[in-house]
Amino acid sequence: MELGSADAFDRMGTLGVEEEFYIVDQHARPTSGIQDLVYDHPPTGILADRIDHELFQFTIETQTPTIEDVSSVDGAVREVREALVDHAADHGYRIAAAGLHPTAKWRELDHATKPRYQSQLERIQYPQHRNTTSGLHVHVGVDDPDKATWIANELRWYLPPLLALSANSPFWCGFDTGLASARAKIFEALPNTGMPTRFEDYAAYDRFERLMVERGSIEDRGELWYDVRPHTGHGTVEVRTPDVQTDPERTIAFVEYVHALVEDLAARYEDGESPTTLRREFLDANKWRAMRYGRDAEFTTPDAADTVTVEEFVAAETDRLGVDGLTRLLAAESGAVRQRRIHREEGFDALCESLCID
Repeated sequence: MELGSADAFDRMGTLGVEEEFYIVDQHARPTSGIQDLVYDHPPTGILADRIDHELFQFTIETQTPTIEDVSSVDGAVREVREALVDHAADHGYRIAAAGLHPTAKWRELDHATKPRYQSQLERIQYPQHRNTTSGLHVHVGVDDPDKATWIANELRWYLPPLLALSANSPFWCGFDTGLASARAKIFEALPNTGMPTRFEDYAAYDRFERLMVERGSIEDRGELWYDVRPHTGHGTVEVRTPDVQTDPERTIAFVEYVHALVEDLAARYEDGESPTTLRREFLDANKWRAMRYGRDAEFTTPDAADTVTVEEFVAAETDRLGVDGLTRLLAAESGAVRQRRIHREEGFDALCESLCID
């Protein structure tokens, strides 16, 4: 039974970045590649022991080494991506990045044979069988378990604007879903996903995690797939909300912002700030707006007194935290808009090609 520990929370401000990608062929279409890239020819260098696969044989995940300082994020993210692209190319594959591969049809794709995933497919059935999603996960180290739990609670309000800014998955199974982030909605069909409830303290979260395993609701703590969670193995707060990004600069902007936000919330916790009390239903509604409308979404404020646009959120956070990554994101064409534009002007072949990170 895999469980974590309060003792894991012993360092503040370290970073780890996990990105999920698609293995594609020379025509940028999904192809089974995990046997070559993960099992038969495991990579060396920065990817050694930091590459794995997800549910399908065309999905792959990378992890950065522990990043000691936020100034090193840029180099670490780019180095891992470059190593993955080179490793894939050595075996005749390419790598694509988006929240969903626009032409991947789950009924026609092979699942991984790893026992963990086979067990999930058997238990969860349809929602997991169709789960072709790819996300960006950001870990920030926190040096106290109660602090980490408080931060995770407070982070919940910030997640829908982050999803809106990251939305990069309008197409699924070859059609336009009408959503900016269809990945988020498809993934939410799984159990133990979406916006988590508020936990009073670390002991409450630990009890919940243990009971979920002991009662057989999950096989290990890794199956708590919420948008944010205290990671009791790594001693981090893990943000799991964004779509994976095609452009590494966008990934870096999200990581730098999440790091600044966690550091800010840690200081507010230490100052004894009272937690926000916005109902989870409002948080769920905010997330739905992000999934549906992307950059055009508006969100109920933490005090439920008003709404805030994505532009207002970015301006306020940039001024408050002194990081400009969100401003750069907002100034650029969004992933969802870009995908629709390329598809409209040039079709699916060009769209799939545009998602490759060669």
